[in-house]
Amino acid sequence: MMKKLYPLAFLLLLLPLLTVGQTRYLDEVFPSVSTQSNVTYGVNATVLYYSKFGQAVPEALKMDIYTPDGDTETDRPLILYFHTGNFLPFCDPNDPTICGYNGSCGGERTDSAAVEMCTRLAKMGYVVASCDYRLGWNPIALTDVLRRFGIINAAYRGVQDARTAIRYFRKSVADEGNPFGIDDDKIVVWGQGTGGYLSLTMGTLDNYLKIPLASNGKFVYDHDGNTMTPPIPMIIPQINGDIYGETVGINPADGDTLCYPNHVGFSSDYALGVNLGGASADSSWVDPGQVPLISFAVPTDNYAPYAEGIVNVPGTNLQVILAQGSYVIQQLHEAFGNQDPMLDAGITFDLTAEQQAAFAASPADVQEPAIGLYPFNMPDKDTVPGVPVTVAPWEWTSFPGKPDDPCNMNGGSSRIYIDTIMRFYAPRACFVLGLDDCISTLTGLDIVPGAEVGLNAYPNPASDFVVLTSDASHPMQEIMLYDEMGRLIKVVSSIQQSTYTLERGQIQPGRYVALIRFDQGTAVRKLIFN
Repeated sequence: MMKKLYPLAFLLLLLPLLTVGQTRYLDEVFPSVSTQSNVTYGVNATVLYYSKFGQAVPEALKMDIYTPDGDTETDRPLILYFHTGNFLPFCDPNDPTICGYNGSCGGERTDSAAVEMCTRLAKMGYVVASCDYRLGWNPIALTDVLRRFGIINAAYRGVQDARTAIRYFRKSVADEGNPFGIDDDKIVVWGQGTGGYLSLTMGTLDNYLKIPLASNGKFVYDHDGNTMTPPIPMIIPQINGDIYGETVGINPADGDTLCYPNHVGFSSDYALGVNLGGASADSSWVDPGQVPLISFAVPTDNYAPYAEGIVNVPGTNLQVILAQGSYVIQQLHEAFGNQDPMLDAGITFDLTAEQQAAFAASPADVQEPAIGLYPFNMPDKDTVPGVPVTVAPWEWTSFPGKPDDPCNMNGGSSRIYIDTIMRFYAPRACFVLGLDDCISTLTGLDIVPGAEVGLNAYPNPASDFVVLTSDASHPMQEIMLYDEMGRLIKVVSSIQQSTYTLERGQIQPGRYVALIRFDQGTAVRKLIFN
């Protein structure tokens, strides 16, 4: 049975009908941005030129950093943006004048869509780093095993590089006086196309053993044809480095270094993932407690599955891997409670009707809404029924593409989709990242972080009661309890103390949100009654 789209919850009930002025992280409040190009965030081994040099070659990992002009804030959220490109260079390494080498319409950190979105996000007040990552694999290897081996190794290197970029910025905060003015507790990993594979994978690949234990044994192989010996994992930390890229990896066959550690000792954690058109290496990797995720995808995407399907090499019929896409991954994250920062905030806002209509217009078997997912339903090509006119409506380029598969060269049409992406992303990110100014704008409340007033709730989940406590210097004034439908269930007024026992009474099992008012403002706390 299809579940209902989440209704306007408690915070939305308090949303002003009109918002006057512009708000940082919701609107483009800065008219211009500056870009620092070709910043090196690490060095690691690439196999892209292996056929030429006979070994992996150390490669400087580069990025472009976008910052809002005239900004005086020094604790800004950071977005790491990873471009598309099938883990291959856009232009032929042997002849850079020949582009489309990767079978895509783009694949560089300077792609039109990448520059557009990074610029917009910086104008909203973020610091944005558009990052390269190591490329290279053989998409036309003769067997599906070799193609699977190639793609998981390419994705693994990309995940290592993304985590290296996170650590680079954390190191800059700890050791260099925070030159980019970031809050390293508020980091977003944003992937577009192939970059979306990275943002999906790195959010769930939190244990090396998930690779050899992946479903259907997809990432192990029979190395000797002997059924009596166990298969070998396609990734081995001693050879490839660990999942964070913090250990040396050496090929025992020739002593070639395949992984160089960077910024060891700093955390690779981040707060929010964003995926535009990517898919996951394995849905079994999704667990409770992982980072929230926002996804945008075309349900009929014939390259990256929306639910589950085979990923094919672009421009060929060669199969690579069985993967799960945005629809499946978002549902799992929501079921495990990973999306609670969005769900509990009741963030449907002005895209409620649009999102509901988009799901209703989706194919019949993928119409169950998920709070962090926005489907873009595209018409079929006139000449190829069942194949959408584009799987990435947010992209455009000056590269014409192939005569039978042209690239979109209309930036105006793509910017309309980017408008929707930004409107859908911004309020959800406000709550996930805890950005108080935009939360206050969205809710009409003066939101204070719970830690600022020492707010705690225990036990939680609870059976019969929840004890709410705060610092003695910050007594609670009032408690308002709302259910997921946005209905006010209970009000406790004139508390004037720092400890209060909230009795369950006749309250039904479920998830609730408490607004606790203090002299300084209102704090928010999720409560669960079993």
